[in-house]
Amino acid sequence: MEPVTLTTERLVLRPFRPSDAPAVHAACQDPDILRWTHVPAPYARAHAEDFVRRTCPEGWRDDRTYNFALVTRGEGAGDSEGSEGELVGAMGLIRLARLHSPERQAELGYWTARQHRRRGYTGEAARAVAEWAFTALGVERLEWSTEAGNEASRAVALAVGFRMEGTDRAGIVREGTRRDAWRGALLPSDWGLPTATPYLPAPV
Repeated sequence: MEPVTLTTERLVLRPFRPSDAPAVHAACQDPDILRWTHVPAPYARAHAEDFVRRTCPEGWRDDRTYNFALVTRGEGAGDSEGSEGELVGAMGLIRLARLHSPERQAELGYWTARQHRRRGYTGEAARAVAEWAFTALGVERLEWSTEAGNEASRAVALAVGFRMEGTDRAGIVREGTRRDAWRGALLPSDWGLPTATPYLPAPV
């Protein structure tokens, strides 16, 4: 897929660029990002360079992962490199193999730079990505998951409208140990949007 750019009231969501590597590297020194996400630890500059130069472009090209850089809107935001504000975080649609099957599913993942937390940026971006996923990509079930205990990620998901669906015991392997995972989902119907495949909920 050709990369796309989305905009919100305060943010530009665009593909990562090579010039983002220093900001990605700086953000991923944060202990919370290292603790709760799957980025390498310790996180070296080479990891950031590989992420922006190889992982992200290949993800779009091969329809594996659609990663967005979340950048504050500055004067001329989105017009050219250097015209935007700061990198707020990263957000992506992952596990896209199921998007191109009758399941029509994807998963939303994200991290936020420490200095930009508690401002509502991540929820703002997540709503834009979810709407794009539902209306442009035909996603019929958008999932979210994280290691149990990640209250910050869970708070964002709840604010966006994800419904918590339970705990997957031993659902994540981290540092050689199986750990529980929280799981939730957002459906187009939760926002009053139609889907190509009818949904028949179980009787209450």
